[in-house]
Amino acid sequence: MKKVLLSIVILAAISLATACSAGKVNDTTAKTETTTQPLQVINSSTVTLVAKEEQQKLSNGVVVPVWTFNGSAPGPEIRVKKGETVKITLKNELSAPVSIHWHGYPVPNNMDGIPGVTQDAVAPGKSFTYEFVADKPGTYWYHSHQDSVNQLDRGLYGSLIVEDPAQTYDKDFTLMLDEWTTNKQIIDDQIKTMTGSAKNDTNNSGSMNNNNMGGMNHSGMNMGTTNSKSSGGMNMMGDNMLSMYDLFTINGKSGDLIKPLQVKQGDKVRVRLINAGYLSHYIHIHGHEIKVIATDGQPVNDPKVLKDQLLAIAPGERYDVEFVANNPGKWYIEDHSGSKQAEGMKALIEYEGSKDSTDKVNTNEQLPVLNIMNYGTKKEGSFTLNQKYDVTYSMDLNTVMNGNNMAYTINGKSFPNTDPIQVKKGDFVKVKLKNNSMMNDHPMHLHGHYFQLLSKNGKPIEGSPIMKDTINLKPGEEYEVAFVADNPGEWMFHCHDLHHAAAGMVTELKYTDFQSSFKPDPTIGNMPE
Repeated sequence: MKKVLLSIVILAAISLATACSAGKVNDTTAKTETTTQPLQVINSSTVTLVAKEEQQKLSNGVVVPVWTFNGSAPGPEIRVKKGETVKITLKNELSAPVSIHWHGYPVPNNMDGIPGVTQDAVAPGKSFTYEFVADKPGTYWYHSHQDSVNQLDRGLYGSLIVEDPAQTYDKDFTLMLDEWTTNKQIIDDQIKTMTGSAKNDTNNSGSMNNNNMGGMNHSGMNMGTTNSKSSGGMNMMGDNMLSMYDLFTINGKSGDLIKPLQVKQGDKVRVRLINAGYLSHYIHIHGHEIKVIATDGQPVNDPKVLKDQLLAIAPGERYDVEFVANNPGKWYIEDHSGSKQAEGMKALIEYEGSKDSTDKVNTNEQLPVLNIMNYGTKKEGSFTLNQKYDVTYSMDLNTVMNGNNMAYTINGKSFPNTDPIQVKKGDFVKVKLKNNSMMNDHPMHLHGHYFQLLSKNGKPIEGSPIMKDTINLKPGEEYEVAFVADNPGEWMFHCHDLHHAAAGMVTELKYTDFQSSFKPDPTIGNMPE
């Protein structure tokens, strides 16, 4: 099998990026930019998404090639009403196969979008229609799961909002957070890797079960998401990540290009924050008392008022916030993760009629981070720590050296050699996750299910029951979670720093009483991570 060592390419390109700025993409290609409009919203349950290449202006002076859904990154926001049947047709006009995974939404297994597992990736010139019932309101998102570590990097993602008619807002905004590289050499090498592996690597064809990681090797990268805030607010972001991802965006724009959130005094406002990148972001909403009403699309019981606290949003996570627009002026929503790049991740809440800004950017201000484990009002959840479980599973997340490369492991093994969680429909399942990595955060994402947080570092949850599909573990942290096996199929459970997933931090949730009729096509080039 032809091995494309992307880590070597990236680390070599990082040295170029830090040596000079001449290699950065710049405005010399601005005349070709097509995506200047704000986030497109499609209010329909029948949608066509066309995967195609474009040029996009990320900030003043920076235009980069992007892979898009419908011509922009992010792709269009799909808004549907609770109870609608959703039909979304993916048409592929790219030069490599693609797929769509519905992140956080428990679709039927054959709609999960995992190449080689639930479907074949959609080949260039082909199409595929996803169909499911949108009966679970909340904030979700979609992205390619074919060679996802690269295809997300180039922009193949968007938001999926399932609206609850019982919840009404005067203004409802979605902010998708991401990081980009502007180094031309890195971008060129990445695109060559993406298209070259699709055209030339005939061995990248199997599913998750055939000892095949899709021809990618990210194990040489030191790409940790360790921008975790310590109690003193110290920035711990990995230097390599910051060297590569040198521009942060909201809805595909950075700095002054980010469209303001226009409100009127008295408006009831909802802000949906989605982290589509590979780094955690610490979001501060200035000038207003807020409530966190949902995490990963699932409601918080009786959320309490917060002011001047940071929301730590890890890769794959979502936080829904509401507030009343009762403080006229212009107020920032900004990232406090402590890097130079974070200065570009800021949006203005702009009241109608406001002329001068009443606020100042202050990304270095030391503020407390919301502890979701004791937030909201306690009530009985679906699961408890001490009840009887049909299946228990311990997940030791670690990073170890394997020769000259870094291996990202679960219980000492890298995918596809990891041991799956085996369940039957109806089983109550408890999973203990422990991050034994020294320097890496691991945002672990379970497909097809919500899980309830039970404890953190041995201490039971004290606030509202918290249901999630993605949980971030900083080094040394331990969580216990529980869920019911109510969606038969073969599902991934993996780190959503997709560099880690592509280098092995993946396992599966397998229903032993489920039999798929899908047979992968060995000629497609399926790459599940």
